[in-house]
Amino acid sequence: MIKQTSALKMSNGTEQNSPIHKVWKPELYKIQLEAPTPKALLRSDDIKDDLLPDCYGYEYHGVMDHKESETLLNEKCDGSYLVRQSPGATDFYTLSLRFNSRTKHYKIYYKPNCGHFLKEDFKRFETIHDLVADGLVNFYMQMHAAPIIKSMMTQTKNSYQQSPYMTLNRRKLRALSNDLRKSLKYDNQPPNDNATSITTSLTAASITNSSETKTTENTQKQNEENMNHLNLNEKNQASTVDDSDVLPVVYQKSHKFKIHTFKGLNWCEFCANFLWGFTAQGVKCEDCGFIAHNKCSELVPAKCLPDMKKIRGVFGSDLTTVVTAHKCTIPFVVRRCVEEVEARGMLQEGIYRVSGFADEIDALKMALDRHGEKTDMSESAYSNINVIAGTLKLYLRLLPVPLVTYHAYPTFIQSTSCTSIGEQVLKMREAVKQLPPAHFNCLKFVIEHLNRVSSHHAVNKMTEHNIATVFAPTLIATPPHLTDLSQEIFALTSLITHCHAVFMN
Repeated sequence: MIKQTSALKMSNGTEQNSPIHKVWKPELYKIQLEAPTPKALLRSDDIKDDLLPDCYGYEYHGVMDHKESETLLNEKCDGSYLVRQSPGATDFYTLSLRFNSRTKHYKIYYKPNCGHFLKEDFKRFETIHDLVADGLVNFYMQMHAAPIIKSMMTQTKNSYQQSPYMTLNRRKLRALSNDLRKSLKYDNQPPNDNATSITTSLTAASITNSSETKTTENTQKQNEENMNHLNLNEKNQASTVDDSDVLPVVYQKSHKFKIHTFKGLNWCEFCANFLWGFTAQGVKCEDCGFIAHNKCSELVPAKCLPDMKKIRGVFGSDLTTVVTAHKCTIPFVVRRCVEEVEARGMLQEGIYRVSGFADEIDALKMALDRHGEKTDMSESAYSNINVIAGTLKLYLRLLPVPLVTYHAYPTFIQSTSCTSIGEQVLKMREAVKQLPPAHFNCLKFVIEHLNRVSSHHAVNKMTEHNIATVFAPTLIATPPHLTDLSQEIFALTSLITHCHAVFMN
């Protein structure tokens, strides 16, 4: 039953296949096999139908106190159990269970369509037999596997590099890491002469006296020195990075772990130990399928590598997940919608303000989720360009984390209190640098598109302010219950107006 795989080993900066060896650790599986199994103690007499709970059979012994139940279970083997009603109890039943030559008593509950459980927020079981079986395994593990479990709870971050997940995905992860490293290096290149002249003229226009100009120049000089120092540190750090660190901190994507009940035998992909129990044994990432113990998942780095097979659709999915799974920088939904709007909607009066037909937007959403890039979005399929524009707004609105993230939001809003345009640009540039790469690239793409839309405001009536009013609730991670979006609209207006200076390389 032990899973085996070919381990990958580093040698002189290259990857070689080592002889097949056992990756998974079978100790916990062996211990689970030794755990006692449930043995219901059945009653010998009948109980009136009106007093017999529908959820129990002959393991139910009616009203019985703990002393009587202990007498019945005394001398019985471990795993023996019965269900009873404690005297005076009205909303629960009692499970009396024999383990380690002692009788334990637990309050148990049952709800139709929910099953049997010990607590409201605890595991649910279809039968009382399953509940007892799972409990016996956990009792036995706590007694006989404590050293192994304690070792699992003290795992270090190095365990990730040696984990089965890394063993199986090392090449794939390294390729992604190298691509991101090159992209980051390109983004950190100093601005070209044209970009520098744009910033210089923009800053100069916003300064009203020579002393302010001098201060700004000194600030820019200091920023350039800090950037050069940062780049030098990154180069030095890159030269000392161990080749075995195949996925450096450049890549950040949190796993989407959910409690999961596994069928058959499964092992943790972090610590390689068996997932014991019969239900809710651990967690599973909905984006990449990473399997782990609940506690081990807390130690897993935020380096999820999404699998297209596990992503149900692009609408409502995390942005980093989508671009990583599709191996792109801009989600195809955003790119295709922008292309259609720019081809046939730039002169449309009220573009993005006028709503398209809801049923057509919903139909296009379903088509994009189902057919992806192949979806027909031409004029013959969707003649009303407002449907395309509405679909783009819907996609951005359904993002779990908006383009301007909660982390970048405070810095973004601080730009509204700046006294000059130059200071606003510098503050917004600081804000967008706090965005994850996927958010930065997509926000840049969308904002530059909106800037082009606003350049036709004489015809389409959509000025920067009008567009910002429409998109502020969609693009910015505003605090809950915030109703006054004047600051957000002001900041977004400024971002659209000065996007080329904010996003310049």
